[in-house]
Formats: sequence, structure tokens, C-alpha cells
Amino acid sequence: MQLTQFEMVMQRVATILSVAIITLTLIGATTGILLSFYYEPAAGAAYQSLKMINTEVPYGWLFRKAHEIAGHGVITIALIQIVVMFLSRQFRKSWLTAWISGILFTLSAIGLAWTAMILTWDQGGYWRFSIELGTIEAIPFIGQELRDILTGGALSTVTIQHLYTIHSYIVSVAAIVLAVVHVFSVLWQEKQIKLEVSEQAANS
Repeated sequence: MQLTQFEMVMQRVATILSVAIITLTLIGATTGILLSFYYEPAAGAAYQSLKMINTEVPYGWLFRKAHEIAGHGVITIALIQIVVMFLSRQFRKSWLTAWISGILFTLSAIGLAWTAMILTWDQGGYWRFSIELGTIEAIPFIGQELRDILTGGALSTVTIQHLYTIHSYIVSVAAIVLAVVHVFSVLWQEKQIKLEVSEQAANS
């Protein structure tokens, strides 16, 4: 398969973006662990614990800001990565792992942002989550069960604990694994492309 200069450039861009994705993911995971030492997942204490992190914990505000920026930034870069892979016409079977891991990672990153909104337990997150629960409950067959899993029956400390568990131990681990798989699959593809270019040069 003859590779164009555009495809080679876009492959390089995809590699750079995959490295950026795993870097931001690791920053988010590291700062999240640091924040978890002080965060208290309880209805009456979540907001106050985050306020304490911002004002009393040394460099707490910096870790929280880095965690927030990494979370938002990785979603943006993951979406750009999908566009780059599409524009570079990477539709070969060998790219299947990169496609699947990239799409699932993007969904995981969005899931992390979504579960994080209630963990602050402020007015904005609380009412937004309350409204979105109505949408979840409207899902046929499983809506009510999903709502109960997320809330524990009603918006309370149990809700925060459920979302904290989902956010920290399920979706976060999945995102890290998917980011690692994605970066290695993209790097492997770049290696294969370099071999193809070398073969083309030798045959020309």
C-alpha cells in the first residue's frame, strides 16, 4: 500500500496525541490519588473537604486544578485523536486495536467527568445530576436499576460513595488501561509504517 506524505504526517500527529493522552491520564490519576487523602465522600463533608484542600492543604489548590485541567484536556485531545485517525484514513484491520481503545478511552474520560460533577456536592453539580437522573430513569428496561445503582435509592451520602467508587476504582482503572493499550497500538502502527516506507524505498 502506497503511503502519502499526508498519511505519514497524520500518523506522527496520532503518535504525539497518544503520548499526550497517556501523560494527561497519569497526571489525572496521580493528582486524584493525592486528593483522595483529604477528600471525604459524604453529603455533609464533600464540599467542605474540597474547600479545605483549596485553602489549607499545601499546594492542594494546585493538585486540584491540575486534576481538573488534565480531565478536561484529555477529553479534548482524545476527540481530536479520533478525528486525526479518521482524516488519515487509518481503516486497516491492523488499526482495529487503536480505534477500539481510542473510542472506549474517550467514553471513559467523559464518564470520569460526568461522575466527578456530583463529587463536589455543590449546587451546580447537585441539580444538574438530579436532572440527568430523570434521563437515566427513562432508559427502557434498565433505567430504574441504573438510577438505583448510582444513587442508592435517593440523593444522599450513599450517592456520593457510589459515584466515588465508580469514578476512582472502576472508570479510572479502565481509562488507564485503555490509554496504555492505545499508545502502544499507535506506536506499533508507526513502526509498521516505517517498515513499509523502508520497503517502498528499497523497491523503488
